Amino acid sequence: MFLATIGAAGGALYLFVVLVDPWGGLPLSLPLHRWPVTGNARFTMPMLARDGRFDSVMLGTSTGRLMQPAVLDGPLNAHFLNMSMNNAQPHEQYRLLREFLRHHPDPKVMMVDIDRSWCLYGPKQVPLNPEPWPDWMYRGTPWMGYLQMANLYALQEAVNQFMLQIGLRHDHYGADGYTSFVGADSTYTRARADRLFVHWGPDHMRPPSGGVAAAPVMQAYLPLVLHAVPDTTLRIVWFPPVQAIRHNPQGSMYDSMFAACHRYVASLAGHMPNTLVIDFDIPGPIVDNRDMFWDPIHYRLMTADRIMGDIIAAVHDRTRPSPDYVVIPPPDPVRPAPVH
Repeated sequence: MFLATIGAAGGALYLFVVLVDPWGGLPLSLPLHRWPVTGNARFTMPMLARDGRFDSVMLGTSTGRLMQPAVLDGPLNAHFLNMSMNNAQPHEQYRLLREFLRHHPDPKVMMVDIDRSWCLYGPKQVPLNPEPWPDWMYRGTPWMGYLQMANLYALQEAVNQFMLQIGLRHDHYGADGYTSFVGADSTYTRARADRLFVHWGPDHMRPPSGGVAAAPVMQAYLPLVLHAVPDTTLRIVWFPPVQAIRHNPQGSMYDSMFAACHRYVASLAGHMPNTLVIDFDIPGPIVDNRDMFWDPIHYRLMTADRIMGDIIAAVHDRTRPSPDYVVIPPPDPVRPAPVH
């Protein structure tokens, strides 16, 4: 009787999980309008990627999460899904893009946020991501999901989804991928920011005498990302602003890595049609002003609004001068030496 009771309880809980289907990926479940409730967006992005209302995509890390589809959709004539995630590594961003393209093979616009996860390398600069990755969600075989639901994490998220459905919970993540993870601008104080800034500083390690190349992970995955979409897609590759305290001395290891990163992006994107490269990480009114940032790499909501306005302006007029950013032109073609 004890074993039968345990089995019946376990079966009931499993049935509850697969019927609620917290991540909306199972073939047979209740017809619910599900919201993203899981903090690890790696579990919720496949559900959003299947939504037919999207025709454009944003990729990136936390430095791209504050880009709002509601703001960019109209001016760019698109319907964005923001797939940016905290600490998203390049190989994860590529997997996210593949999942989006499986349902939207001809996107109008693709925005790629190029930050330190793409540009820096070495065991101390790019740690392995501790967040679990639900590989079964990205294989296009939803029936496998039934083998992944008999665990406490799935039960926890099913309870969260169920409570949201019946009105006992009201907080959830954005259905277009956007959720602000920073405080409201009204809560900002310089003293609070200073407590965060004190833990950051420049790097003074000099690179090897032979120079520094673009990060291997960038050379491996950025061509895959940019070539994954057709040439009819507008590719917007952008470097987010980082506060000046993180701009390392010229010739240091970090400075050399970022310089190599910029050169590689310009070289790769410069030979691709319908591609725009925008660099916000330049000295100017955003980077030089500490009050534009919560910490040296995460900017405030008002800064995000300014960046979005600048992206819209750059798309419509690439020659428009701005103190906030520069449009990186393609490298000059190598011309053969004259024959005498």
